Amino acid sequence: MMHSDMEQIPGFLFFDHVAVSVRPGELEEHVQAYLTMGFKEVHREDVLGTDLVREVLLQVGDGPNLVQLIEPLSPESPVAKQIEKNGGRGGLAHVALRVADIQKAFDHLKQNGFKLIDKAPRKGSRGTMVFFVHPKATE
Repeated sequence: MMHSDMEQIPGFLFFDHVAVSVRPGELEEHVQAYLTMGFKEVHREDVLGTDLVREVLLQVGDGPNLVQLIEPLSPESPVAKQIEKNGGRGGLAHVALRVADIQKAFDHLKQNGFKLIDKAPRKGSRGTMVFFVHPKATE
């Protein structure tokens, strides 16, 4: 696919990050494992609101693709609930795609029958805007 094709609606540009959930109290040992593999920590933030997680973003090389480690800050965090459903284990939480225009991407997916968790794009970490597509997006 040519680059210009990728700029069409919904405007997906690249994989921004793969999010991995970790159990409460285990974030730093996971960060250390990635640092040992040669990743570098590029961002750390407590994301409050509906997310209620501590995130650490790690980059390998100079590419735009990151690993996001997310640790729930509260039992009310959706990540805490996901870990509970997963038998107490962390693991893949989500895959995030970078888009050219988030509102256009949101509208396009909504108009094409995707099940969206958020009612509209909302503030994420790093000053970004985000929205989540339900894992069972097209059922």
